Amino acid sequence: MKLYEAKQFNLPTIEGLSEKQIEVHLKLYEGYVKHTNLIREQIKELKEKGAPQYVIDELRRRYAFEFDGMRMHEYYFEQFEEGAKEATGDFKDAVSEKYGSFEDFISHIKEVAGSRGIGWIVVSHDDKEGQIHTTFAADHELGHLAGTKVLCAIDMWEHAFMVDYVPAEKGNYLETVLQNINWEVVGNRY
Repeated sequence: MKLYEAKQFNLPTIEGLSEKQIEVHLKLYEGYVKHTNLIREQIKELKEKGAPQYVIDELRRRYAFEFDGMRMHEYYFEQFEEGAKEATGDFKDAVSEKYGSFEDFISHIKEVAGSRGIGWIVVSHDDKEGQIHTTFAADHELGHLAGTKVLCAIDMWEHAFMVDYVPAEKGNYLETVLQNINWEVVGNRY
């Protein structure tokens, strides 16, 4: 069985997020990678030992949380590589058409981020209908729109900002993220 490996991200200094915050967050990401692999190995071992199916089923349910936690963090950290860059091209045109302007798109992200609770802001593209959606996903594995491609993932779980911001300052954290995203990476996903 091929194991997943934690990716190494080429992260610049992210203005507004401390090195300590990034270090803590990357360690959490590495935990998702580790547990994705552990669950796969445990399912294999349990099947070989003839474990009750309900035990394996529960691990499979947990697997989605660990796998999606791993993948969503990869989307998140990749967006900061090479530093902040403005949106251009087809992606900027598409969100400007849907939301009125790129600035209105950013305002919509902020509105969605105001949803109470922890989770993710996910900007995704529905290839079947050619539409972009901005949604709030409560958990890594819950709330994603089936069949859509993740373009932008913004971690709104408190672990993403608690070293630098208290929960009441989550809007300040979001401003920091939005100012530091490399929108070319997001545009290339589109």
